[in-house]
Amino acid sequence: MFEKLKRLFGVGSEPKIEENQKIEAKPIEKPKKEESQQEVEKVAEKPRLGYFHLSGCTGEIMSLSENYDILAEILTNMVDVVYGQTLVDVWWDDENPMPEMDLALVEGSVCLQDEHSLKELYELRKKAKLVCAFGSCAKNGCFTRFSRGGQQAQPKHESFVPISDLVPVDLALPGCPASPEIIAKSVVALIGGDMDYLQPMIDLSKCSLNCGCDLQTNVVNKALCTGCGTCAMACPTRALTMNQGRPECNKNRCVKCGSCSVHCPRSWFPEERIKQDLGL
Repeated sequence: MFEKLKRLFGVGSEPKIEENQKIEAKPIEKPKKEESQQEVEKVAEKPRLGYFHLSGCTGEIMSLSENYDILAEILTNMVDVVYGQTLVDVWWDDENPMPEMDLALVEGSVCLQDEHSLKELYELRKKAKLVCAFGSCAKNGCFTRFSRGGQQAQPKHESFVPISDLVPVDLALPGCPASPEIIAKSVVALIGGDMDYLQPMIDLSKCSLNCGCDLQTNVVNKALCTGCGTCAMACPTRALTMNQGRPECNKNRCVKCGSCSVHCPRSWFPEERIKQDLGL
């Protein structure tokens, strides 16, 4: 995976200069300066980004747009959005082929009764070098798959599955919704080839910890819980409350988004990264 990301974003490689790009030692005329600038822009071509919205509440794209300073910088200077239904107006059908992409952000789970969504998902996997499960619905189905309490809307008549049930997924950004900061920083890390920062997201694409029960089993029952309350603060449905310094889960409110496990500081411990950030 590391080599795949390095190749994609050109980490550790120098831009190649073709022989026909060499300029003779003579006064540079204006037309040649423009040609030279065009070649520089061609070498520094921005990564191509696609945004796909399947079955969800559009929470992820709204979360990113809440931080407009980050959004504007990414969309204007760092990536080229080549496909999407909201960020750009580019649609795919039989007459308009889907473009090639370096990264596809997929929001929402897949409705098995929606023939167009199924075709779109299979097609984007062919066109995208990297596929990111963008939010908990894409990662594990979240409320579209597990809603059993009083949440709305309830998926009573359709079947929803996470995108990893149908196509390989390279990394995941869980959350209901994911925070603006983690979305923006992850895209920037992908562009810069920061493997240390991305490793937890790569690992999370294979993670099946979805609910408060998993937090109880893997953290509380192993005496790892410090009682910080981060899991309860991260829960979007208030299914988790702190009782005598430990999290307690109301299963009727839990939509199994996995936010509690992801935000728990004891569920993963990147020791080397922490030491680097602290200068130890």
